[in-house]
Amino acid sequence: MTDFRAADGTRLHYTDEGEGLPLVALPGLTRSGRDFDFVAPHLTGIRLIRPDYRGRGRSDPADPATYNVPAEAVDVIALLDHLHLDRAAILGTSRGGLIAMVLGQIAQERITGIAFNDIGPVVEPEGLDAIRGYLGIPPAAATLEEAARARKAALAGFSEVPDSRWLEEAERLYDVTGEGLALRYDPRLREAVFGGGAQPAPDLWPLFDALDGLPLCLIRGETSDILSRATAEEMARRRPDMIHAEVPGRGHVPFLDEPESLAALHAWIDLL
Repeated sequence: MTDFRAADGTRLHYTDEGEGLPLVALPGLTRSGRDFDFVAPHLTGIRLIRPDYRGRGRSDPADPATYNVPAEAVDVIALLDHLHLDRAAILGTSRGGLIAMVLGQIAQERITGIAFNDIGPVVEPEGLDAIRGYLGIPPAAATLEEAARARKAALAGFSEVPDSRWLEEAERLYDVTGEGLALRYDPRLREAVFGGGAQPAPDLWPLFDALDGLPLCLIRGETSDILSRATAEEMARRRPDMIHAEVPGRGHVPFLDEPESLAALHAWIDLL
């Protein structure tokens, strides 16, 4: 576990574990590198690098104006430079997949392949509405156990998930304080995402198409409200060579230790 400085001086945290193929794992919007704890034991022969975005996890807060995908992509390049890595593969969960597409646009020579976890060029409005309902809002739950039960109830698209996993999720989402639970990210992230009012969604298909030649993998949760089946099918149509899996009993996002997820990731890694 260690830190580095972004170009603007923000202290950013990351972990760097294992030996072998460098793989940078990019988490979701409010999440941290700990999201990949569940899949990490299954990634043998991999050097797993897990950054916390600015204002999230164990990284320092920054100007909310820099809480955006392009700035976070530049931070990833700075991390590669810090580690003296010419190239690395990217595993992007949700927000991390959007960052991966930007990296493919601005620094494709640094990327050996991309695996998308429940994200694509079209983000469904239903999923964005769900994010709007919690982003930057302190949890109502007073304990991790309450938060785990609330998360289980809220994510109705998930099935056959043991209560212990929901508790592990809560432990990764919140800090326990003397006054209850606290967000593990800068609440001003809400301002960065929704503060500018309704903006037309950018067309990200050109960024996806520009990944031609890179080994790709797509993992989709069966009941995802962020990545529709239609978008996933169009991604597969445009890239018939892409490794593609749908995980039953999962919404947004799969934990990545499901058999379907692991089979897809291992097939993709074999292509790198």
